[in-house]
Amino acid sequence: MTYRQITFEERYTLGLLRRGGLTATAIARVLGRHRSTIVREVRRNLAASDGTYRPQLADWYARGRRTRSRRNRRFTATEWRRVRRLLEQQWSPEQVAGYLRLHRRLQISHETIYRYIWAEKRQGGTLYTHLRGAQKQRRKRYGRYDSRGRLAGKRSITARPAAVATRTQLGHWEVDTMLGAGQAGPCVLTLVERKTGYVVIGKLPARTTANVNRRATQLLRRQPRRVRTITADNGTEFHGYPAIERAIGTRFYFATPHHAWERGTNENTNGLIRQYLPKGQSMARLTQQDCNAIARQLNRRPRKRLGYRTPEERYEP
Repeated sequence: MTYRQITFEERYTLGLLRRGGLTATAIARVLGRHRSTIVREVRRNLAASDGTYRPQLADWYARGRRTRSRRNRRFTATEWRRVRRLLEQQWSPEQVAGYLRLHRRLQISHETIYRYIWAEKRQGGTLYTHLRGAQKQRRKRYGRYDSRGRLAGKRSITARPAAVATRTQLGHWEVDTMLGAGQAGPCVLTLVERKTGYVVIGKLPARTTANVNRRATQLLRRQPRRVRTITADNGTEFHGYPAIERAIGTRFYFATPHHAWERGTNENTNGLIRQYLPKGQSMARLTQQDCNAIARQLNRRPRKRLGYRTPEERYEP
């Protein structure tokens, strides 16, 4: 049974019963506590002046001990090195705390880690630079005719199987492209499995239908699990999707234009990838090996929604 700290209401009742002459055993029975809990409570919180038990004073004593205990908790240099190593892999403080707690390596809160980061920054440290915080600049398309994604015969996202939305089945993917320094230069293709967040990244020499088809087919053929569906946005680079369907044995679906939240898994993952490939940075020197290394880091990063397991643990057979 989990131990519960004594409340002020219980202390008030304890004081009344004690003045009434009840023994510790009898008081414990009334409060539904163990006798030793009552004995320890009285012994630790007696008034220093006259040795009596006063509920308000006892509660003040107890709160003071808890505050001092939290304040005096000190982590060793070895423990902080363990935290730093994970932060330097671009893990968030919440992911670090959850992962260490899950594997019983360290009990620490993400708030404590944040305080450590900001204190280190004030002293000239650079640990804060590993935190996420890329500001996405968006522009609205007021009054413009948008011809993107106008392709006859494509399947709407509303026709997808129900298992895709509920994330109850492996094998449902989302796909997108991420630009580098310009619209026409080298870029990357990102594919994310919805249930686990497992990601694969492919280098593209340019954002064309032929390049997308070739790279997507290569990446998906290597998957150890069946690729059931793929959901894309309305970019013209995905207009050659029937070739991917034939090569992989899957089905393509397209999100509603300007409804990025319908592909939230991919959008969020692209935000993580931007830590490694900042917006506006040229991808000319990026290699497929670099893409694989980025994907590997992300797939080995614990996720809160996976119970602080990693996408790799949840996806790979």
